[in-house]
Amino acid sequence: MGRRARLGLVLCLAALWAGGLAAAVDEEGNQDESLESKTLSAEDQVKDHSTGTRVVAGQIFLESGKSDSQSEDEENIHSQEEEKENLVEELNSLEMSNLLNKDLEEAEIQNPALTAIGGTADGEPCHFPFLFMEKEYAECTADGREDGRLWCATTYDYKKDQKWGFCETEEQSNKRRQMQEAEDVYQTGMKILNESSKKAQKKEAYQYLLKAADMNHTKAMEKVSYALLFGDYLKQNIQSSKELFEKLTEEGSPKGQMALGFLYASGLGVNSSQAKALVYYTFGALGGNLIAHMILGYRYWAGIGVLQSCESALTHYRLVANHVASDISLTGGTVVQRIRLADEVENPGMASGMLEEDLIQYYQFLAEKGDVQAQVGLGQLHLHGGRGVEQNHQRAFEYFNQAANAGNSHAMAFLGKMYSEGSDVVPQSNETALQYFKKAADMGNPVGQSGLGMAYLYGRGVPVNYELALKYFQKAAEQGWVDGQLQLGSMYYNGIGVKRDYKQALKYFNLASQGGHILAFYNLAQMHATGTGVMRSCHTAVELFKNVCERGRWSERLMTAYNSYKDGDSNSAVVQYLLLAEQGYEVAQSNAAFILDQKEASIVGENETYPRALLHWNRAASQGYTVARIKLGDYHFYGFGTDVDYETAFIHYRLASEQQHSAQAMFNLGYMHEKGLGIKQDIHLAKRFYDMAAEASPDAQVPVFLALCKLGVIYSLQYVREINIREIFSHIDMDQLLGPEWDLYLMTIIALLLGTIIAYRQRQHQAIPRPAGLRPAVPQQEPPPEHQPPQ
Repeated sequence: MGRRARLGLVLCLAALWAGGLAAAVDEEGNQDESLESKTLSAEDQVKDHSTGTRVVAGQIFLESGKSDSQSEDEENIHSQEEEKENLVEELNSLEMSNLLNKDLEEAEIQNPALTAIGGTADGEPCHFPFLFMEKEYAECTADGREDGRLWCATTYDYKKDQKWGFCETEEQSNKRRQMQEAEDVYQTGMKILNESSKKAQKKEAYQYLLKAADMNHTKAMEKVSYALLFGDYLKQNIQSSKELFEKLTEEGSPKGQMALGFLYASGLGVNSSQAKALVYYTFGALGGNLIAHMILGYRYWAGIGVLQSCESALTHYRLVANHVASDISLTGGTVVQRIRLADEVENPGMASGMLEEDLIQYYQFLAEKGDVQAQVGLGQLHLHGGRGVEQNHQRAFEYFNQAANAGNSHAMAFLGKMYSEGSDVVPQSNETALQYFKKAADMGNPVGQSGLGMAYLYGRGVPVNYELALKYFQKAAEQGWVDGQLQLGSMYYNGIGVKRDYKQALKYFNLASQGGHILAFYNLAQMHATGTGVMRSCHTAVELFKNVCERGRWSERLMTAYNSYKDGDSNSAVVQYLLLAEQGYEVAQSNAAFILDQKEASIVGENETYPRALLHWNRAASQGYTVARIKLGDYHFYGFGTDVDYETAFIHYRLASEQQHSAQAMFNLGYMHEKGLGIKQDIHLAKRFYDMAAEASPDAQVPVFLALCKLGVIYSLQYVREINIREIFSHIDMDQLLGPEWDLYLMTIIALLLGTIIAYRQRQHQAIPRPAGLRPAVPQQEPPPEHQPPQ
């Protein structure tokens, strides 16, 4: 009985392991293409760890769910490992034989005996292998036929027996050849698309993809449908893209299902239906589409069309975050450029983070003249991309090489990173990377120290040495380098080279996250999700995982949408922003709302513009964007896309004032208190909010001064209106106010005023001209020439 129990335990463990493998899904990349998952090579993996560890995104992690209390049971678990190994050995022979039989059965099911069609052996089974032209064939072939139709022999020696038949009908043959032709056209288009950076060549590539899509090639249809939706190198046509998405959905394409869900969610080309959108998103996620998972994660987190569920959001976001984290390399992920269109319009002089072409050319000029700092800066810019510069490892390598030859330690360290990671431009070489890391580390460079620590941690070009790895990571972390902080936190988390200490791990992960490291956010999210070293917090974990997900390859669409808007293509920009908004990008929600607010997108009906803008302002405001919260107040105040509702407008302004300390919101609250809109009129509170607005922002001081002047006039008029003037004069005692002889003073003042008036009148009377004829007119003499005014 005990043997059976142990056997059951092992089988359960095997089933759990198999279930974990089955849960993996295909990754997404570029905006729509799937990413290839990265696995560490054998030399990259750290050996001799505890059995509960695993390598995730280049970090050594315990299996999720392991807490402080569980670490106390490690010795007991270790003592049971030998018994489990013995059980596995006992079952090996039985399991192997069962698996072999099962594989044979599956092979028979998957590869049923082919029956010859036509030929000289119609209805007879194909014989594999068979001999033809002194060559053995293990499958059907088209050799020897000009029409390319597949055939097989029904005996081993075709030359001897001449027994053969087709493996497919003529219809199947035509369809197969058509699909092969479509595949060839698709590959040609993709080759041009991937190898070219010129717009004209990319347009040519899409012509090939269009041709392949017309031949029902699934991947080509996916590429073309998205190009038609966004207007990428093809003229934007939402109706055509919808038809392709429907066709893809019928074929079971997860990308087509996700895109069709987006169309129903945003009401583009179809009547908006959140229920249908949810169904298509769910099917897309079940098919492994990461963008669909991300959309569902945001919907469950914000409660959009579904009941709010933190745990469901955590499930979807964690799955996507695992794939994003696994794609992060030593050189770091792509830079996400978040540019707000509203801020650019409101503050034209404010830097958007984009580098002007003239400025880039200036830095290039300095680099060519030997300026080392310019070389390092341009190298980093091309290595990571961003700020309007595309990733270019060739240019990055050239700039780093020039600076390294000049003795710059930073350039040496980054060359070490590039050689350690490897790329199409720089071949992977642990030895070369180690040389550059050592040179940089000897000069005290934190990037080099961190790289050297990685070499000792994973045994890249040197024997594994945890003490030296810890030493170099500490040196890098002391100088504030995020990679050093991250790796140091990982070592404390897993107890590698040091005693396991979750508090120290949390400390270093937090420091690295402040520097914006994606893996630091990922590791913190894992700790909060499992309650390891901290109190479990689903809400915190979801926010951290969401941050990681938003750093995926699809974030490049933000820059594409911005460039479309700058090029004057608002329709393309708004569709791209709307899809990103569905994924939960707050900056995309506010930008989509801004374009709709400005009525720049013609694909949206005029009657639907403000309601849709209001929806996305609302979603952006719920994620903490101040301008969006003020816009919500404005929409309810003026009745844009909704009914006029001063009370709701007041609530939004108050939230923006209290939570984000917005001067604009404070000013608006002052105005509403002044006018008594949505709130009881109170001039004192109005003045208070005006004063608060002036203190919150220097830009508000001038409008606040004018508003206070107006408020003072209104207050004075209101005061005069409320008092009784006769009653005031009846209470005035002139003897007490001006003295007992006040009447003499008053009479003197009146006399002086009368005298002044009489004198003024006499002068006016003397200046009146007399009638002509009573006195001859005296001609006026001209002044001497020297007194004449200059002409």
